[in-house]
Amino acid sequence: MAQDELEQLKQWVGRKEGGVDYVTIPLVERLAATLDLDLPPPKEGDALPIGWYTVLFPRVVPHSQIGPDGHPRRGDFLPPVPLPRRMFAGKRTTFHAPLRVGDKVARESEISAVNIKDGRTGRMVFVTVRHLMSGSEGLAVTEEQDIVYRAEPDPNAPPPPPQAPPGKAVWLRKLRCDPVLLFRYSALTFNGHRIHYDYPYVTRQEGYPNLVMNGGLTTLLVYELARAHAPRPLRKVSSRNVRPLFVDDEFSFCGEPAADGSGAKLWATDGSGALALTAQAEY
Repeated sequence: MAQDELEQLKQWVGRKEGGVDYVTIPLVERLAATLDLDLPPPKEGDALPIGWYTVLFPRVVPHSQIGPDGHPRRGDFLPPVPLPRRMFAGKRTTFHAPLRVGDKVARESEISAVNIKDGRTGRMVFVTVRHLMSGSEGLAVTEEQDIVYRAEPDPNAPPPPPQAPPGKAVWLRKLRCDPVLLFRYSALTFNGHRIHYDYPYVTRQEGYPNLVMNGGLTTLLVYELARAHAPRPLRKVSSRNVRPLFVDDEFSFCGEPAADGSGAKLWATDGSGALALTAQAEY
């Protein structure tokens, strides 16, 4: 990618859009079923569990505006990065107030940064989007989300070395993600990215060994681990996706609470023990 192309992409910084969505009883029931949780039936006014806001505000465009990878074509809100691979790289989230079942939720979004980097695997472009979500109690969630675009990998390049987990697992949940779980989450979030359900595409076109775990689902399962064990509600979470996960593998979701009780290290590993996601949570 030439430098002048990058400068063109930076013109998207500051671009904004807004929208509304609703926390409905059916939506909460469907996400609980997808996560295999036996929860009491939701009712109006119940607090939405921490992290579940991620199923709100799916990107909705007409089918004629879908690109070859199943995502909306680039150049509307997100910049038209001329690199073929697009992945969720991480996010930083602050929880200000609860969202509640029945809430009308307003979201304001802004492209806050476009950065280019040259790494071991080639050139990458990082696009950071800042979201503000407000419900019946005012500002509820602030989120900065990083999206990474990268070139096709060199088929002769060695795979990156695995990273070790950042701590000792005190909290642990093991989960084998099958294609149905991944498909249901993609359907719930209206995510058409073909790497999550189209086996011929993901293996032949993008060169992955199997269907790719949705990064948002991996992050949500880490939130669920903290929600089950943390002594107080989460206030801030910063997460980074390190390595892709693939279906039909057994994942480990782990946590190590801080000695002073202020938060916890959270992470996810694949079946070989290689680090896939790391996060830092504050209560």
